[in-house]
Amino acid sequence: AIAEWIDSGALAHFLVDARTALLINNAGVVQPMGPLAAQESAAIARAVTLNVATPLLLSSALMRAAPEEAEKRILHVSSGAGRRAYPGWSIYCATKAALDHHALSVALDDTPHLRICSLAPGVLDTDMQAQIRAASPHDFPMHSRFDDLKRDGNLADPTQSANRLVDFLLSDAFGRAPLADLRELN
Repeated sequence: AIAEWIDSGALAHFLVDARTALLINNAGVVQPMGPLAAQESAAIARAVTLNVATPLLLSSALMRAAPEEAEKRILHVSSGAGRRAYPGWSIYCATKAALDHHALSVALDDTPHLRICSLAPGVLDTDMQAQIRAASPHDFPMHSRFDDLKRDGNLADPTQSANRLVDFLLSDAFGRAPLADLRELN
């Protein structure tokens, strides 16, 4: 469906007179969780499609659709899980690491008028966190750590984090480094 939409020309039509084009790739799923043998093929395919294929397709489409001289900024919302492995999260960790490496590789291309960054936002109090806390400790052995984060009030507010993320995306600092962590930005 996303490839059909891209081929429809809707994005190019939307961006026809753009001087700046911003893309935030934020969609993602943590499922399937659990040991490799317990992961269903359809769940793996869905996660890889949503977490990796779609952001890469949209990024490429933005570059083709936006006017050549327009400033283009691509922000992948990554995760600490893309930079550190967690038991039971092999698919989630791999897909977030893919976004990180995509940003690293694209930055090496040194494309004029393009800034890209894969940003880890920190641990946010979202529906995904509720799914993690509801998971079986068998599927996610670090389950208790996330219970503790919620109980102790150590999950970041998603609205405040989103505001900081947008401020960063619009700042001169965006894209200076292809990897960043929202918790480390001023």
